[in-house]
Formats: sequence, structure tokens, C-alpha cells
Amino acid sequence: MVPAVTAGLLLAAAVLLSRPLPLGRSFPVAVRLAGLAILVWIAVVSVPWRLLLPLVVVVGTVVALILVRARQRRAAEAGRTGERIQEVCEVMSAELAAGLPAARSLRSAADVWAPMESVAVASELGAPVSDSMRELASGPGAHDLRLVAAAWQLAHRSGAGLSEALTAVAASLREAGATRRLVRSELASARSTARLMAGLPLLTLVMGSGAGGNPLAFLLGTPLGLGCLVAGACLTVLGLWWIESIAASVESDAR
Repeated sequence: MVPAVTAGLLLAAAVLLSRPLPLGRSFPVAVRLAGLAILVWIAVVSVPWRLLLPLVVVVGTVVALILVRARQRRAAEAGRTGERIQEVCEVMSAELAAGLPAARSLRSAADVWAPMESVAVASELGAPVSDSMRELASGPGAHDLRLVAAAWQLAHRSGAGLSEALTAVAASLREAGATRRLVRSELASARSTARLMAGLPLLTLVMGSGAGGNPLAFLLGTPLGLGCLVAGACLTVLGLWWIESIAASVESDAR
């Protein structure tokens, strides 16, 4: 009983180390490595050898799934940022077309997307607005802001109408956004199928136990079962990661 409780506590600690903290923060890399080293040492000392390999497999699988989920969240956040950039461009072009000053349009853009506050402040201080936009564009999902920065810089250097330039950029971003939404909707079914396939082994274990079998004893108590456990966990994680890599590549090509 005690080794099983110890194994459960080690699993919980490993999961906590791999998950992000509140407010989007995370443990420093050095803290994670030190914590994992301590957990490995405790596992070697206190967990029986027959439970050590299954524990390592379970911990590795859970941590890998958390990393896959974190990658999905980053991709979703980047998509939302791209939508905010489109709104920023449309708001600025509309206000400039209405005859409002450029500084006012930047303030309105900051109301739509908070990071634009730094661009509005740069405009008020007389700093290059296009450079501030390009700095923001280096963030995840904000690459479309480079088009807005280019339109701003071109209008100020050539004397062309900034409103017309931003209107053209907004139309281009709308088309690109529609394409990205279509791609994401098409990829959603593939991602759902991958998650369903990843959950089938757990369902199989439950069904096997309900039918009077003891699949856990086979997986944890025999060399062949341990081999199946390791192979199944590795293939599940690799399959999910592969699907996410394909989806990220397709979404990148759709930009």
C-alpha cells in the first residue's frame, strides 16, 4: 500500500512541475530539472523495482500529454491574437476615414488589443510608430501587425493616405482570417479523432476489467505486458504530437 501511495504522490508532483502556474507563469527550467531529479531519486529509493518502470511510463506519458495540450493552447492563443490584429486594423482605418487623428486611432486600437498601448505611447512621445508595431509583431500570432506597420511607414514617408492604406490592409487581413478559420475548422475533426483514438486504450482497460479480466495485472506484472505498456504510451504520445505538428504546419502555410 505504501509504495502505491508513494508512486501516486510522485506522479502528482511530476504533473505539477510540468503544468503552468496561475496567470500563465511557469516554473524556471532549473527548478523543474532539480525537482525532477529529486523525484527520480525518491522513486529509485522508495518504489519497488516492479513498480518503477510503470511509474516512469505513466509519468512520462502524463507530462508529454500536458506538453501537447500546452502546445494546443499556445496555438489557440496565437489564433485569437491574429483576430485582435484584424480588429485593430479595421478600427484604425474606420477612425482615420472618419477624419480622426492618427493618435486617436492608436488609442482606440489599444482598447481593442491591450498591447497596442505601447504603440500609442510611442506615438505620443514622438517615437517611430512602425518600429513599435514591428516589435509587437514578433509575438505569437501577431505577425499580421507587420503589414499595419508597413502601411503606416509608407504613408508617412510618401505622403499617401494612411486611411486608404489601412483599409486595403484590413481587407487583406479579413481574407486571410477567413482562410485560417476554414483551415482550423477542417483540422478540428482530425484533432478530435486523434484525441478519441488516444482515449481508446483506457476504455479498453475498463471494458477488459468489466468482462472479468485483469489487464492491469498483465500490463504491470509481466515482461510482455510492460513492453506493450511502453510501446502503447510512446505511440499514443507520438501520434498526438504528429497530428499537432501537421496541423501547425498547415496553419502556418495558410497565413
